[in-house]
Amino acid sequence: MSSPIIPILLAGGAGTRLWPVSRDALPKQFLPLVGDRSTYQETLLRVQDPMFAPPIVITGPNFHFFARRQAEEVGIEATVVIEPMRRDSGPAIAAATAVAAIRDPQAVVLALAADHIILDIDAFRATCLAGRAAAEAGHIVTFGIKPTEPKTSYGYILPGQTITGGAQAVKSFVEKPDPATAARYVREGYLWNSGNFLFRADVLLSELNVLEPDMAIAIKEAVAKASNDLGFLRLQPEAFARAPQKSIDYAVMEKTDRAAVVTGQFRWSDIGSWDALFDITPRDSAGNVLQGPVVTMDASDCVIHSDQRLTAVVGVKDLVIVRSFRAHARRRSATWSTNSRRKRDRRRPIINESTGPGATTSPSTWVSAFRLSASLSSQAEFFRCKNIDTAPSTGLLCAERPRSPSMRKPAQSMKTSRSISPLAACTGWPTRGGFRSN
Repeated sequence: MSSPIIPILLAGGAGTRLWPVSRDALPKQFLPLVGDRSTYQETLLRVQDPMFAPPIVITGPNFHFFARRQAEEVGIEATVVIEPMRRDSGPAIAAATAVAAIRDPQAVVLALAADHIILDIDAFRATCLAGRAAAEAGHIVTFGIKPTEPKTSYGYILPGQTITGGAQAVKSFVEKPDPATAARYVREGYLWNSGNFLFRADVLLSELNVLEPDMAIAIKEAVAKASNDLGFLRLQPEAFARAPQKSIDYAVMEKTDRAAVVTGQFRWSDIGSWDALFDITPRDSAGNVLQGPVVTMDASDCVIHSDQRLTAVVGVKDLVIVRSFRAHARRRSATWSTNSRRKRDRRRPIINESTGPGATTSPSTWVSAFRLSASLSSQAEFFRCKNIDTAPSTGLLCAERPRSPSMRKPAQSMKTSRSISPLAACTGWPTRGGFRSN
């Protein structure tokens, strides 16, 4: 009988593309984005089966207590490894694999991102079984996902001839394409690159020795000199810092001749943007994805997230509305890239910030909104609505970007609210003379 697969979970990412809810202080893998459990907890539960050994979790120095506590909440005891600083997925997977090799040098290891969503657990486990034979034979297997549409936010894999079982050789990895190229990839049978891998521990470490010797030496020393810190395994900081900062794709997968792919027959998303929730989350009768205390009237095809207080949305369509009570006003995002869900609507995305009258730091709330139907990889325009009171007792208002090109100025330059759609949160409502909070 084969020994169990050792899962390693990568839980050290920042998840800033889901700002303002996901931030450096509390990234998306530890948040309940779909359902009552965090994506990290759902990933742990996905590998609770006799075919899997107890998991190894690798995370940053600020999140190890989160990782342990959330694992305990779902009844799972995990080995938590602390990476002293972020060095991308290459060193993280290498270090966790070296820890797994201490258990069994030839163990089959399953590397999973803790912030991905997979809805079909049985199909996921069947895919692991389908790829295991190729992994045991010395291949490094990645999970490819059959595209449902030509996404530009994912890398793609071109599968080649069948190797063994359900695995195929990899002809090529390609980076995130433009829309026309993505459409061609879908027609030609390319797969989305999910960034999840299955391999023998000794095989991956051997490939690192050949392809990335500096990384291999640094990781070997960081694990050998790791310390026990209150039950956590803390990698040696000086050695780990010498590891080149590279993704596992650049470090190994695009160079090795051992790459293979198995097609995952499950629904998957990396939740790389707010509109990704629209594709994978159940909707109400009007097509809205609602999270938290939300009330809608005459609103359709929106993603609306509210942390705590009741948020009411009236008379809008195709918007992502995010209300967070934990974001900091000085935080800025240079660009917000959104995928085009409706190709016929090429309007640019909108983002509106509600920070309170004259507020410059630590507002009680933050509201952001932008169009689901924005053109691909476009930069958003920011609007700071200083005349909206955001104190918890008065509520919020967030307005749509005016369509006139002459209005591409900060929100306080708007003459009246007649050019603004009635997007209202709680008790803030647009009036003819401007904005009013009841």
